[in-house]
Amino acid sequence: MNLRDIKKDIEYFVGEFVDDCILFVSANPQQDDNKVSGIIEEAVDLYNDLKDKVNEKVENKKAHFDGIRKEMLEKLDALYERLSETVVAKKKK
Repeated sequence: MNLRDIKKDIEYFVGEFVDDCILFVSANPQQDDNKVSGIIEEAVDLYNDLKDKVNEKVENKKAHFDGIRKEMLEKLDALYERLSETVVAKKKK
């Protein structure tokens, strides 16, 4: 894996997550979107943090990028869980 690939992956995966959040808000205008806005803000923070980590100078780039990819997927999974909880809470109302 190289720098260009990891940057593209970060942009794609975090971007898709934000798109999913926006789609939910668009499809549910009556929903209080403060929770989703908070989730989007966390996703943007994650994006910025990951981009900063990618640009760090390290000896073993492969291991560094693998760690960043793992962190990205774990944190995005947690954000998707929070979004899912918001969707389920909306359906119960």
